[in-house]
Amino acid sequence: MNAIGWVVYIVAICAMFYFIGVRPQQKERKKQQEMLASVAVGDTVLTTSGFYGVIIDMTDDTVIVEFGSNKNCRIPMQKAAIAQIEKASN
Repeated sequence: MNAIGWVVYIVAICAMFYFIGVRPQQKERKKQQEMLASVAVGDTVLTTSGFYGVIIDMTDDTVIVEFGSNKNCRIPMQKAAIAQIEKASN
């Protein structure tokens, strides 16, 4: 009986770790992937380094982002460096 109690206790602890640690990370990763899949040319983005810019061109895993108002600063970067997207108003 005592061994069964320990097994139930260990299973309960593992389930708690899953629901507190692993599952929220999986949801956040899925949300991030959906956001990156919806990015399009003309969207305003916030990068992980804190810069705002406009996407002017894209490939499968990279984007070219234009920073500043003078339109001379264009930097290629990975899509994974995008933290937030503000859709372009059509």
